[in-house]
Amino acid sequence: MMARFNKIFVGPVQEVLPQVQERICATAVLPGTALIESGANFAQAGASAATKVYIAQDNYLTMKGVDDAYDANDRVIGMEPLDELLFAVRVPTGTNVASGANLTTDANGKFVVATTGQRVIMIAEEAYNNTSGSDQLVLARKAQPGIVVA
Repeated sequence: MMARFNKIFVGPVQEVLPQVQERICATAVLPGTALIESGANFAQAGASAATKVYIAQDNYLTMKGVDDAYDANDRVIGMEPLDELLFAVRVPTGTNVASGANLTTDANGKFVVATTGQRVIMIAEEAYNNTSGSDQLVLARKAQPGIVVA
């Protein structure tokens, strides 16, 4: 007699988390920085990115750490921020982040505190005063769509 099903767990199917895409990026990027779509590729996000943002993941495929940059023209893993997930986003040195702070991107795709008129992309989940002399990772979650600092 032939089996009716070919799986023991048949559903419901759940979303694999985090959602990721792999694309070529023309510039070198650090994990934790923001990426945007550029045709079929990724590009590093600029100041107050206005389009869909992805977060560059550490390159676990080559066993590299969170402070190891992807080289220019590498295939970068971009994670899609989802409401229920937390991410470590890269904050430049000299940035003071309060818990609950509205974050946007700077010209280098790093996350900074949003000011008047800027789009809020992420919300800080921890306070961190980056006086370390180097970029650091700060815990954050995705902001609700359409928020702009008044």
